[in-house]
Amino acid sequence: MNYGHSTASAGSLTAGGFTHPSEMGRRQRRSAETRLRLFRCALQLFAERGFPSVTVEEITEAADVGKGTFFNYFESKDHVLCVMAEIQLEKVREAISAAIQGKRTIRSVLHRLVLSLAEEPGRSPSLARAFISSFLASESVRTVIELNMQEGRRVIAQVVATGQERGEINPQLKKEKVAIQLLQTCMGTVLVWSLDGTTALKTRIENSFQHFWRAIAISS
Repeated sequence: MNYGHSTASAGSLTAGGFTHPSEMGRRQRRSAETRLRLFRCALQLFAERGFPSVTVEEITEAADVGKGTFFNYFESKDHVLCVMAEIQLEKVREAISAAIQGKRTIRSVLHRLVLSLAEEPGRSPSLARAFISSFLASESVRTVIELNMQEGRRVIAQVVATGQERGEINPQLKKEKVAIQLLQTCMGTVLVWSLDGTTALKTRIENSFQHFWRAIAISS
């Protein structure tokens, strides 16, 4: 499942989040690349075999690093999925940057954001279920993800406010509630798709976004 390329997946992920490559030294870049490689290899294995069936040893073998290296970056296999939350947050930050530049409509910005947010968990139904189950089962993972989601909601609210200023989004709506609704639209669609998978995720996301936009847009 591929909805397009994101800057967030280009390899500038560090232990504390994202840093532009020009701001990183050689050792930091190498560390970021190793962490991202472990994440990508783990994600591929989770998508192919299902989260419970994959071991840390298999992840490190696929990434061609020692087992000890894995624990330099992650507390456990569950914590690998925290990287997904960081990638998702970076996609949200890209959206506010696009909104501020003003070269695209806010509808276009939000549409691309929803498709992009579905990209990582949408690699397979089992991967989406693994992400959701780790969120529910691990308090430490849940804390990390919740912090990222809080920041994500704040940034999406800024995009919504920009849309209201430009006359695209109903100004009577509370921007914070619209931000929550967008995330619920995306996450809820991925969840339902992960349980039955009878319709392509991209089709479901498109349909969900159309309903979401009609609910917030200013009627022409």
